[in-house]
Amino acid sequence: MYQPLETAELLAFAQVIEAKSLSRAAAELEIPRATVARRLGRLEERLGVRLLRRSTRRLSVTDAGERFYRHARIVLDAIAQAQSSVRATEEKMRGELRVSVPPIIDESFSEMMTSFAQRHPAVRIRVDISTRIVDLLREGYDVALRASPELQPGLVARTLARDRVIAVASPQYLAEHGTPRTIKDLKKHRCLTGFARGELPQRTWPVGKGVVHVDSSFSSNDLRLLREATLRHLGIALLPNLILGDLIGMGALTQVLPKVIGGESQVAAVYREREFMAPQVRAFVDELVAWAPALQAMLRGRVSVPSGQR
Repeated sequence: MYQPLETAELLAFAQVIEAKSLSRAAAELEIPRATVARRLGRLEERLGVRLLRRSTRRLSVTDAGERFYRHARIVLDAIAQAQSSVRATEEKMRGELRVSVPPIIDESFSEMMTSFAQRHPAVRIRVDISTRIVDLLREGYDVALRASPELQPGLVARTLARDRVIAVASPQYLAEHGTPRTIKDLKKHRCLTGFARGELPQRTWPVGKGVVHVDSSFSSNDLRLLREATLRHLGIALLPNLILGDLIGMGALTQVLPKVIGGESQVAAVYREREFMAPQVRAFVDELVAWAPALQAMLRGRVSVPSGQR
């Protein structure tokens, strides 16, 4: 016989998934841990399927639990939106906003973030600054800033900045090691690369509609560090035009294989695909779009040539 699900059970389940702990979920919901466990048990009994595997040391989600969580999150967001639509204090957004950003943020981001917090004091904001690519679906983040074009299923990307990436090296490096004439020549050179899929050095660079395999001698997910390494003659790097400024025009860097190596780079706001997006998440994504011109200015940076490297 069909048993209707209770909102409290859905909320307990979603909070446990996002907190990765029964104890943390109970603290965030401000209810006893035993109550959370009881609601999870009732939910699994109603559904007739195991959603979580629990032991004294570990909690993991089953395949059925992952599928159910995506749908449960949509339902809970829709309920929250319905509630906010009829509150007398409708103009005040409420709830939590979890954001992940890389450590390249500058003063303009800090100003934008604190201004958003001042305008929406009832929103509990959590900002994680890390080089790690978080899993929005599993870890409960609402929005992340990403430079990677790869997206998990169930995510949406809204482009904030777009640019071309080109291969560059310092004239001194090319004088010492030679200038590549074909992509095969890259095998003889030191390549400075970013990260792919989290913390793995890039192994390929874009070439037309394909890629060329490169050996990374120096790798970082900080574009400014890669730019500095290139200026200090450490090798050939693939960098966005935005961060290069006028270094090529100044003669500090030279483009390598300009008609061969190149592609598109973008920074995007990434968030979970939902039919009913929480108001604070939608408002923050709009805030990021408005901040996009400052982001592009920040990526350009104040580019200067190190003393003794001119």
